[in-house]
Amino acid sequence: MTGGQLVSAAVEQFGSFFSVTRSQVYRELPTLAEAGLVRLGAQGPRASQQYAITAAGKRAFKSWLTSGGGADSLRSPLVLRLLHAGALTEKQRTELVDTSREAYAARLDAARKVARGEPDPYRKAVADFAVAHMRAMLKLLDAIPYG
Repeated sequence: MTGGQLVSAAVEQFGSFFSVTRSQVYRELPTLAEAGLVRLGAQGPRASQQYAITAAGKRAFKSWLTSGGGADSLRSPLVLRLLHAGALTEKQRTELVDTSREAYAARLDAARKVARGEPDPYRKAVADFAVAHMRAMLKLLDAIPYG
């Protein structure tokens, strides 16, 4: 896959709970190639470079999967903005809350569709988590006073 294809796949598979940017992916691919975790594949149109995971990359990924555990840290730019929303004008706070509510309502609808159609129990659990997360963010936004 090319970097762009990897970003699209990442957004589709886990974009509801983990953000990935093009700059992150394009910055990391050469590093992964240097480490022997991916290899260069065919060059595509407009000089796009394809990459393929190597056996060492598969082993490293499996090692990462099995080394996990423990609690995650919440990293939400919106929560950080809300924490400091007192520095905004009333109009700015209203716009922040309203646009965020619209975005999370749309994400909730999309997450519900994914959760309903997911047959794999692990992916279903993650999809249900995404639904719960979107609901929690909407509840947070509903608790924000406008004045």
